[in-house]
Amino acid sequence: MVVNMDKEKITENITIPNKNLEILKKHFSHCFDKNGNFDFEKFKKELSKNEINFSKESYGMDWLGKSYARLLASDEATTLLKENEEFNQKEANKNSQNLLIKGDNLEVLKHLSNAYYEEVKMIYIDPPYNTGGDGFVYQDDRKFTVSEFKKLAGVNEEKAKRVLDFVDSKSNSHSAWLTFMYPRLYIAKQLLKDDGVIFVSIDDNEVAQLRLLMDEVFGEENFVGVFLWKKNKSGNQNAKYMSVQHDYIIAYVKIKDMEKWRLPYSKEDLKDYKEKDDKGLFYFKPVKHSTRGKDLNLYYNDNKYFIEKSVYNKESLLKMLNDNEAVFRKNSKKQTQLYMKQRLKSGILPYSFLEASKFPMTENGVEEVFTLFNKDVFNNPKPTKLIKYLIQIGSNPKELILDFFAGSGTTGDAVMQLNAKDGGKRKYILVQLPEVIDKKKNRTAYDFVKDELGVENPTIFEITKERLIRASKKIEKEILKTKITKKEKEIKDLEVQLIIDNKDEKIKQLKTEIKALKNQDLGFKIFETTPIWEDYNLEAEEFDPHIKLFDETKLKDDDLKILLTTWKTYDGIVLTQDLNEIDLDGYKGYYFEKKIYLLNKGFVTKNLKKLLEEIDKNKDFTPAIIIAFGYNFESKVLREIAENIKSYANKKHIDIDFITRY
Repeated sequence: MVVNMDKEKITENITIPNKNLEILKKHFSHCFDKNGNFDFEKFKKELSKNEINFSKESYGMDWLGKSYARLLASDEATTLLKENEEFNQKEANKNSQNLLIKGDNLEVLKHLSNAYYEEVKMIYIDPPYNTGGDGFVYQDDRKFTVSEFKKLAGVNEEKAKRVLDFVDSKSNSHSAWLTFMYPRLYIAKQLLKDDGVIFVSIDDNEVAQLRLLMDEVFGEENFVGVFLWKKNKSGNQNAKYMSVQHDYIIAYVKIKDMEKWRLPYSKEDLKDYKEKDDKGLFYFKPVKHSTRGKDLNLYYNDNKYFIEKSVYNKESLLKMLNDNEAVFRKNSKKQTQLYMKQRLKSGILPYSFLEASKFPMTENGVEEVFTLFNKDVFNNPKPTKLIKYLIQIGSNPKELILDFFAGSGTTGDAVMQLNAKDGGKRKYILVQLPEVIDKKKNRTAYDFVKDELGVENPTIFEITKERLIRASKKIEKEILKTKITKKEKEIKDLEVQLIIDNKDEKIKQLKTEIKALKNQDLGFKIFETTPIWEDYNLEAEEFDPHIKLFDETKLKDDDLKILLTTWKTYDGIVLTQDLNEIDLDGYKGYYFEKKIYLLNKGFVTKNLKKLLEEIDKNKDFTPAIIIAFGYNFESKVLREIAENIKSYANKKHIDIDFITRY
């Protein structure tokens, strides 16, 4: 039995989970001292017993700001998470598993790192290309003193000063871009499943740096390849040396497993497979009689023909002939020739060159957005067909897709289109910064958001949100209703036929398919990051109720909801999961997955009594952790809860943690 009355300072120190450290503590606990410090020399000696040698030379990359980027990857979040309750409770959205989150994507990724740890199957991002004209400059709101950064990053004073001067300079150098990308990719990797994949669009400005950075974060061994996407017909004819027509899409997996990359065959791919046996479809492919200019000699032995100088040795060829996987037959010139059966594999490997004859270009993405808005509100959006292709490569129909540079929302649109087409249950998380729309650069978008959407300060986020709304309506009208009508007609046709095999089963199947189409998730929920409350000062070493650290009377019900959303996500509960309200004799608590949250004021003895009664009698109410917001509880009440929970847990021989958070 365990009852802890721990005091947690969670609100201001939300960081990504360090699973590597947890593994070390589990398997090499003897390599940590009493203060929790890791003894690397002891660790090396432990491994050297198993004949593992440490290399003194290594390959990697370095840049001004790398120490800062590494610190950002592990530094605390500076925000809380707020739900857009009005939008999320609309009929189309209240049960949706899709998410659109407004905020700095680094902050958002940190908030997601517990609830979505190793839950994402595929990531696609289209980050700033750092072309010099795309507006990218590195800025960071965190302010460290030289002495603070020196201590946190483990660098000397001279380097600490250089790095801090650099991050304050609003640079768009390669170093600035790498400092921006590193922490985002580092945390993104933690969210990927072991068989997950990440695709990153980029152009020539940063492709070399991105490859090295991805090698460092994901491991060089997990590089899969680079897609060349022909994005326009003529490129830029005003360029100095070369008219570039393509972008790159770099692909890495978390743990390489190429078998997962097979795509379904298209009708074009299957056109040659016209024969079939008990093993499936195949066609006969002739084996040429010459290799590297030398004729191959056919000879006849034991009622079989063989080839002396072939890629197949005599034994393997004999086996294929005996298994009917190879045959000798006359070709068009009446010559005897060896033919092999070419069978379908589990799928077809994707091709690295995405040519214009099969894949849409930027102009198609522009046309898609124009069709939805009847005006040009976003520059150079990616076409949905391109993203759908990547989704089909990198995931299956029931997975979670993440895009934390959402832009116009192409990825969300693509996910919904694919689900409507194949009945899939893919989910998406999109993250978009509320980047202010420059009135001079895109007056059309600015006026649209301000005048038609009624947003006083127009941002890109409003474009993302509106695109998802309009795309879902278009999909429902043009794809789902058409498919539903077609299947309903099939049912009517079947019902009037008197004699037909498996009639009832076919009708039942069609009704199941119609139900799935009607239940397609075309909604999404909105959350956003919001600053931690002003004067929320938790710098004291130990919490003392007699010292006023924070004026909790300033907090309203909406503030407590924000706190609850932030804490539940930190505790591993996904954002789309609502908590269950529990009535503790007039006091409202919140419960899910063995966790109780007590945030409101006014908790007294009768509420504690009711809490213990519920635990004792309600079989569906089995909390393992009780979390109280310390500022809204008197210290004597906290002690009373802890003592009674301890007594109850001892009596019942169960484990319950009681945690006070600030």
